[in-house]
Parts: sequence; structure tokens; C-alpha cells
Amino acid sequence: MPNEKRIYTVSELNRAVRKVVEDALPGVWVEGEISNFLLHSSGHMYFSLRDPNAVLKCAMFSRSNARLKFRPRDGMKVICFGRVSVYEPRGDYQLIVEEIEPKGLGALQLAFQELKEKLQKEGLFDASHKVPIPELPTTIGVVTSPTGAAIHDILTVARRRFANIEIIINPVRVQGEGAKDEIAGAIRDFNAYGKIDVMIVGRGGGSLEDLWAFNEEIVARAIYDSEIPVISAVGHEIDFSISDFVADLRAATTSAAAELVIPEKEELAAAIANAAARLRNALASKLALLGAEFARLRDSYILRQPLNIIAQHEQRIDELRRDASLGVGHSVELAGERFKYLTGKMEALSPLAILNRGYSITTRVPAGVIVKDAAELKRDDEIETRLGKGVVRSRVETII
Repeated sequence: MPNEKRIYTVSELNRAVRKVVEDALPGVWVEGEISNFLLHSSGHMYFSLRDPNAVLKCAMFSRSNARLKFRPRDGMKVICFGRVSVYEPRGDYQLIVEEIEPKGLGALQLAFQELKEKLQKEGLFDASHKVPIPELPTTIGVVTSPTGAAIHDILTVARRRFANIEIIINPVRVQGEGAKDEIAGAIRDFNAYGKIDVMIVGRGGGSLEDLWAFNEEIVARAIYDSEIPVISAVGHEIDFSISDFVADLRAATTSAAAELVIPEKEELAAAIANAAARLRNALASKLALLGAEFARLRDSYILRQPLNIIAQHEQRIDELRRDASLGVGHSVELAGERFKYLTGKMEALSPLAILNRGYSITTRVPAGVIVKDAAELKRDDEIETRLGKGVVRSRVETII
């Protein structure tokens, strides 16, 4: 029987090609620039990788991209690891991506920058939100690992500076899966408890990956929402975390955080002793001044001879009364002379004085109008004439 031709259906051929490709390229690293990025509602990511000469379709499923510390976006240059496969319904070959790394910048560093920019725009780093750290706290809350170097450093500083201060530890994991949730939860627990004055949140040094829990958004927002002042002390002096920017105060190390918030008992005692000495000196000086003033007053004439002082004042009152009486009498005398002078002038200018010299004033009756001209009268008019002494009423008989 002659050899028969092998005829594939489209589905069979796509499936065969997929097996060949997947067997030949089980895992490859591919470098390119992301374009046409899409985050599907299912959580899967679809995008293309391109270089100047070609385009490669990519898919990254939610079980893989859930581990990403940053969000891919168009234009980002990346290196992707995955396996080459064929999407059978369309015959498209694609890269099934399992890991993505930013080219030239680590994924964690990129995630750090992205979250920092986001929270800064929201105002979580604003100085207006930060509150001062209490100068003399009685109770300090610490959010850190109970077995790490950080808590040992804090307790060492506390014992050396002020052993009486109360420290409450809320133990958490500071790295690895679940650390971010435990740290955020411990911060919220302290706020619910409410009986601490200040809180230290941090851990000892480590790599960026080790410190990453303090770069998580859930921790940053828990610090921002805290009603209790928070000091962030993560890693070493050169390390900066998102929690450092959100906290009310950043300390270079956990030991530095403890020294910032725990006063030195000997210094406080010395300051109190110095203040007490200055107060005693001030009181002694004041008492000496008051004593000298008391002695001066006690020996003063007014206290030795109080009746003499009263007698002198009484004598002075008599003098003032006499002077007042003389002054009033003199003033009355002057006023009387002045009154006589003015009265004389008024009498000299009075029309009555003129009448006393032989003149008279004639007025018409009953109008009382002064008659200045005989022509103003007629026969039988009644007139009244005022003399220096008395008044004469008459009737006109003849006008000359």
C-alpha cells in the first residue's frame, strides 16, 4: 500500500508546533521594551516586548505576577524569563513570562521609587503631619523582632540611660512572608492600647530584600495613621526606607532611636540638682533683700514715733485750713471791690442817673413809646413823664 500523505488539521498542527517549541525552548531570558501593556480583570498581564526589528507577544498569569514588587508599564525596558509557547486557537507564538526584572534598575529599587513617589504625592511625607517626640516618656512601645539585635540594642541603651523607663515589646517578624502585616498590625495594636507615649518601629541591618517589609505600603499607612508618635529605625545609617519618610522622626539605627527618646537619668538628676541649687540661691537672695527692707522699715522714724507723724499731719491740716480761710476772705474782699466798681460804672451809664441830673423821659400812654418830637403829639394825648424821682401823667392841651 503506497505511503499516504499525513494531513493535519489546523488545531493538530498548532498543537504539534507548540510541543516542539516548548520542548526546544523550556526557559529563556528575553530583553526588550514593553508596549501595549494590559492588566486584565482576571489579574493576568498581557503585553508585547519589542526591539527595533521585531515584536514578541507575552502573557504573565496572576500566579506569577503576584510576586512582582513593581507595576510594568509601556516604555519600560525589562528582561523577562519564561517559556516559549503557542496559543493554539490563533496559532500565535508567545512568551509565557514567569519573572520580570527592570533593565538597569533592580525590581525592588524600582518598586521603592514608585511607592515613594505615590505616597509623597498623597502627602504622607508632609512635615505638617509630623508630631514632636515627647522629651520625657514614661512608656515606650517597640515593634521589632524579639530575637534580633534591635531589641537588644534598645534594652541596652535603656538600662544604661534610664533603667526606670517602661518598655513594652510587640514582637513581629521583620522580614519574609507576612512580616508587613504583622508590623502594621502591631502599630495599630499599640494605638488601640493607647498607654504608651512613643513608639519605635524598626530592625537591624540587612540587604534591601531583608529590609523590604518596611517599604510596604500597608506599613507606611499604619505609621501615617498612628496617633502615637513613631520613630522609624530601620537598618544602618546609610539605609533609607519608606517608613523613615512617613514616621515622625527617623533614626539612623535602633540604638540611635533609643538614645533620642530615652533621656539619660544622670543628666536629668544633675539638671534637677542644678535647678534646685539655683532656686535655693534665688530664695536666699530674695529673703536677704526682704530682711534688709524689713530692718529699714522697723528702724524708720514713722514706726518709732507714729503719733508724732499724725500730729505733724494734723498741724499741716490746720495750716491748710487757715490758709484756705484767709484766701477765701481775700478773694471775697477783692470780688466785693470789683462788684462796687462795676456797679458804679453801670450807674454812671444808666439813664436813671441822667434823670437825677434834671432830665426826664416822656412816653405816650398806653403804648409806652418815647416821645422825641412834640410834633408826634396832638391835643388830648395822654403822656407819662419819668423824672429823677417819680412819674407824672398828664394830658396835652397845647403843642408849641
